[in-house]
Amino acid sequence: MNLSHLDAAGRVRMVDVGDKPVTIRTAVAEGAIRMSAPACRLVTDQALAKGDVLATCEVAGTMAAKRTAELIPLCHPLGLEHVAVTATVDETLPGVRVRAEARATGRTGVEMEALTAVAVALLTVYDMVKSADRAMEIEAVRLIEKTGGASGDWRRP
Repeated sequence: MNLSHLDAAGRVRMVDVGDKPVTIRTAVAEGAIRMSAPACRLVTDQALAKGDVLATCEVAGTMAAKRTAELIPLCHPLGLEHVAVTATVDETLPGVRVRAEARATGRTGVEMEALTAVAVALLTVYDMVKSADRAMEIEAVRLIEKTGGASGDWRRP
């Protein structure tokens, strides 16, 4: 068990990143929400009472990425330089796929920001479409790749 996150008194603490090198950090995450075909058509046709689902979830994901440190305990607040959230209808699911990219120059990675963006964007889709389909399922929220930092680059095989 790695106890590096505990202080001398055994309390949980943030990881000290003060000695890490400042590098450009990037992360890409993705996820999907599966829904009924009729609900998916409503999203495509922008025919839901709450408005444009794709645009709204992209804004929600971007806002969430910027507030990740407020939502995830012990997560370092970062000055993000770039966040891009893209939502697309995928009729083969049927449903919506969300992809988020985050970038910052700093001492810690932006994986949590990209993952938070995807998760909140998908929850926003659920909120906006639930009147048409309460059986929707959020799935496959995952990190696709990350770059920068001492551990180097990583890409999902």
